[in-house]
Amino acid sequence: MLCLYICKESFDTFQVILVFKHVFYKNYVGLSLWPFIILKEDSLKDDEVLINHERIHLRQQRELLILPFYILYISEWLLRTLLYLDSYRAYQNISFEREAYAHEKDMQYLEKRKTFGFLRYLTR
Repeated sequence: MLCLYICKESFDTFQVILVFKHVFYKNYVGLSLWPFIILKEDSLKDDEVLINHERIHLRQQRELLILPFYILYISEWLLRTLLYLDSYRAYQNISFEREAYAHEKDMQYLEKRKTFGFLRYLTR
């Protein structure tokens, strides 16, 4: 079953939330694929921290003009997987994820975030 929600993000933009449980692997519950936030369960649409985390990814995707984001994300994950020999640890250390996890509880982060904010997390 697929559910669709359209939520007002600000006065001039909207976010589209899809609920589709068959997309997810193991413990993953959310995913941002421009312009959608895809969730594993309907109840997660009310999880403000998760939605904010995914909105940070949408901003990253938009500022990198979408396709380069995915190329960089996958490249960084592959490189870190080789470095750590652990795909989950590699995922946790992707600069895009580090930025999103570091600021997911700050609901005003996107208002004050600097362009290419993920670069601060690239070498940490």
